[in-house]
Amino acid sequence: MQLLKERILAEGQVIGNDILKVDRFLNHQIDVSFLNSIGQEFFQRFKDERVTKILTVEASGIAIACITAQYFKVPVVFAKKGQASNIEQQVYTSEVYSFTRNATYKIMVAQSYLDAGDRVLIIDDFLANGRAVLGLMDIIRQAGANPVGVGIVIEKGFQEGGALVRKSGANLQSLAIIETMKKGQIVFR
Repeated sequence: MQLLKERILAEGQVIGNDILKVDRFLNHQIDVSFLNSIGQEFFQRFKDERVTKILTVEASGIAIACITAQYFKVPVVFAKKGQASNIEQQVYTSEVYSFTRNATYKIMVAQSYLDAGDRVLIIDDFLANGRAVLGLMDIIRQAGANPVGVGIVIEKGFQEGGALVRKSGANLQSLAIIETMKKGQIVFR
């Protein structure tokens, strides 16, 4: 998606060789009209999948998932990180290792929000090592639902996540794939 690449180059901040901050428009301050373009792009790419639910993980994926869901006219479900006192007793859980936080945590979805036969589209902001997406796919399968696609705004192509998710058989669609980020320079695939 050319518009996204231009925005990353204009406003993204590279830290080291593997961190890209896009806080000005995607995941701290949110440019809603820009997210509408992203939601429309995901709809175009997955419109034939008969999506019945969109699934993401808290927190940065929620805004993107909600905007995208408007085009599919389906609800958004988000996996909560860690135990919450306001979540139902019956939950689907999966363990996810966060390389950013160097810790393993549980993600969970109340069983009442995913049904056997649901056709679930996963949406998230970044794909790096792939553990969050694989955890969401695990939850979908626990529910007897079908993961019909994975929509990622920015994939770090130099990390293993994309290969792991594609190897799982998922229909992975990344709007921008970064090949390298060295010395402050971003190279797209």
